[in-house]
Amino acid sequence: MSDPVLAVIWHSRTGASQAMAMQVAQGAGDRARLIAAANVVPQDLLDAAAYVFVCPENLATMSGMMKEMFDRCYYPVLGRIEGRAYATVIAAGSDGAGAQAQIDRIATGWRLKRVAEPIIVNLQAQTPEEILAEKTVPRDRLQECRDLGVAMGEGLSLGIF
Repeated sequence: MSDPVLAVIWHSRTGASQAMAMQVAQGAGDRARLIAAANVVPQDLLDAAAYVFVCPENLATMSGMMKEMFDRCYYPVLGRIEGRAYATVIAAGSDGAGAQAQIDRIATGWRLKRVAEPIIVNLQAQTPEEILAEKTVPRDRLQECRDLGVAMGEGLSLGIF
């Protein structure tokens, strides 16, 4: 039997979410499968034992590509992934609450189990130029993402989730 897989599903426009997703995956090591949201198919969700969803908040909601992934995969996996662990990482320009609430609502529908507090990284981009610019995530916040990956990987290794 193969080891349980952590699907790290991400979307990024300016590099912040991608950098954070990569840190989560590095922390989880061999258990992680890093998948861009545009490439996720329902089987990816079925094959994983746990998930970390990583995306930017755009206009107070999750990014469109992340929403598209949920739209494509929601019904094909509904009733088939209950009880699996999940966590979230949001790159925000302000508070990230809108994107977080949307993902939590979908996770509730799937009956997933949140196993870590949300990580919301406020990059304080408020002008059009700042919003569209490539982002650099502070080192301590990247470490927080890596630590989340370590915890998720250990949880899978120990059979906690």
